[in-house]
Amino acid sequence: MTETQKEWIEKRAYALWEQEGRPAGRDHAHWEQAMKERTALEGTAASADGKEVKSKAKRPAPAAKTNGVAKAAPKKATARKSA
Repeated sequence: MTETQKEWIEKRAYALWEQEGRPAGRDHAHWEQAMKERTALEGTAASADGKEVKSKAKRPAPAAKTNGVAKAAPKKATARKSA
C-alpha cells in the first residue's frame, strides 16, 4: 500500500495534535508543521538519491585577515556634490 503525500501529512498532523493533548483550534498549526516535516523528508530523500539540493541561504563574504585578525572590508568611495 502506497501512502500519498496528503495521507502522510494528515496522519502526522493528527499525531502532532495528540502529542499536544488534543488542543482545540490548533489544526492549522499542526497541518503546517506536518507539511514542513514532509518537505524536509523529501529534501533529505532527494539529496540521498544523488540529486543536488541547493541552499537558498546566502553566505556572508569572508572578512579580510591580517596577522590572524579579521578586518572589515573597505568602504566604497562615494562622490560628493560641491555646493
